[in-house]
Amino acid sequence: MRAVVYKGPFEVAIEQVEDPRIQHPNDVIVRVTSTAICGSDLHMYEGRTAAEPGIVFGHENLGVVEEAAEGVTSLSRGDRVVMPFNVACGFCKNCTAGFTGFCLTVNPGFAGGAYGYVAMGPYVGGQAEYVRVPYADFNCLKLPEGTEKETDFVLLADIFPTGYHGNELADVRPGDSVAVYGGGPVGLMAAYSAMLRGASKVFVVDRVAERLEKAREIGAVPVDFTQGSPAEQIKEQTDGQGTDKGIDAVGYQAQAQGEDREEPATVLNALVETVRPTGALGVPGLYVPRDPGGPDEQAKHGMLMVSIGRLFEKGLRMGTGQCNVKRYNRHLRDLIIEDRAKPSFVVSHELPLDQAPSAYEKFDKRVEGYTKVVLHPHA
Repeated sequence: MRAVVYKGPFEVAIEQVEDPRIQHPNDVIVRVTSTAICGSDLHMYEGRTAAEPGIVFGHENLGVVEEAAEGVTSLSRGDRVVMPFNVACGFCKNCTAGFTGFCLTVNPGFAGGAYGYVAMGPYVGGQAEYVRVPYADFNCLKLPEGTEKETDFVLLADIFPTGYHGNELADVRPGDSVAVYGGGPVGLMAAYSAMLRGASKVFVVDRVAERLEKAREIGAVPVDFTQGSPAEQIKEQTDGQGTDKGIDAVGYQAQAQGEDREEPATVLNALVETVRPTGALGVPGLYVPRDPGGPDEQAKHGMLMVSIGRLFEKGLRMGTGQCNVKRYNRHLRDLIIEDRAKPSFVVSHELPLDQAPSAYEKFDKRVEGYTKVVLHPHA
């Protein structure tokens, strides 16, 4: 089959790789009809991780069941399904508690597994014509038959639940004001989710004009951090108090204000100043334990200069960690089905698989409006 294969920093190629096969009675093989490029794929693409050449990318996958092993009970050939980026067993201590992003079974020695991602287990990615799904009864979410709302449903694999998860981590409640740092796909999904949860006012902080305009279109208040301290801009619009809640949808590739260089703790420290005393922060943005591209020796080892004293002084709470997609994807799916949510507004391009190398390059450089790309392997 054809797949997107990592060759080295800033290079992927479409290559023929081995077709997936049933390896366990709980497996299914899915014919991938839609698979998205994620910002976290860029971490590997840029050579910022320990990913080895040959890995097949792709953890945001949707398709149709092609083959089901004998132990699968709830799925049949022809079912349309979307898979959480988390590979999870469904029965370990963490999974039964709802923390499927930290499954203790699927990746021995590491809490959590994912498709096509470095250190996240032996699960081949789905930016390919087919993908194997283990523990399929648990990991596959059934969708309505046909192709309707395909571009909405594929976002259930990661960024829609992840944006929603940021709100859950920050305990966003009806009437809250919320500051979302980062206007990329996850940040926009966080802002959109805040409004779904009844937030009274949502700010989106970024510097890219098209992202800020997209935030405005969905009803959020855009804040351009090149025009001055975003915390001060937000306080001016909240009677000097700051927001009730804050969400970091940027992670460790944050850039220092007014400078074209990375400063990984920038957003965390800005949120500490943005959120009012006794408020809460949600951090779904990715912070990695080791970053070869870190701007200094501490950052390369995942250690940041965060203003913990100020956070303590203000009595702020902070929740962190990758999204437990299974906790949210079913009811987010139902919101899409009932036309209460349409997350596909973040998708800028839908392309055949063969155009993936060009899409990666343009997405990485943020050119030609590339923000969220969905690939169709069988187009």
